[in-house]
Amino acid sequence: MAEPLPLSPQRLQKLMAGAGVCSRRQAETLLLQGRVRVNGQVARLGDRADLRCDRVELDGRPLPSKPTTITVLLHKPRGVLSSCHDPSGGPTVLDLLPDSLARGTGLHPVGRLDRDSRGALLLTTDGDLTLRLTHPRYRHRKTYRVWITGQPDAARLELWRRGVPLDGQESQPVGVGVIDQRPESTLLELEMAEGRNRQIRRTADVLGHRVLDLCRIAVGPIALGALPEGRWRRVDPQEWGELDLLR
Repeated sequence: MAEPLPLSPQRLQKLMAGAGVCSRRQAETLLLQGRVRVNGQVARLGDRADLRCDRVELDGRPLPSKPTTITVLLHKPRGVLSSCHDPSGGPTVLDLLPDSLARGTGLHPVGRLDRDSRGALLLTTDGDLTLRLTHPRYRHRKTYRVWITGQPDAARLELWRRGVPLDGQESQPVGVGVIDQRPESTLLELEMAEGRNRQIRRTADVLGHRVLDLCRIAVGPIALGALPEGRWRRVDPQEWGELDLLR
């Protein structure tokens, strides 16, 4: 589905880069050279426009429409690689999608879930969205339900909340809540902005527990809900909530 046009005027550099005609840095040069016009007037560096009502031209030609982007939410099963290709020949997340989406569209996973984990995985053709969801500076939080062995005491849970160092590096704080406990296992809900390699499993090991099952139930505001394992659905742009502020 087509992404909605911006809700307010944006800097011309961003509009031009979004239209795929140049990078933002190149757009600055084009503006300084007087090659960009808005509603017939030569634009200046720092000017803004709204494509719903303004005509933006580069060298007399209107900006092309932004290509339609595709974003889907997949409930990844265990044993499936979060990649477009598995060198060992095993199944990848693209194998769970119809060929019309998986082949020739540029659809790619946003981040990763390790092969042994399951749950919410976003795939998109939108490079800007991929950056916003994976770059550390945006600190988008992900939510997990994790069964671990044993019953961690309050001290271990507090260590987890503070962030357990891994590979000699500090970890960011984690939201940790106990959802269920059984004689030999505990179900935790974790909310975290960090996504280091196998971080949850490694943290549990450091604290003396082992992960039995790991399921990511949400990426930012996009929740898995009742989506069955192995199935997918398109993501409506209105679902992004606070992520819209970054567009």
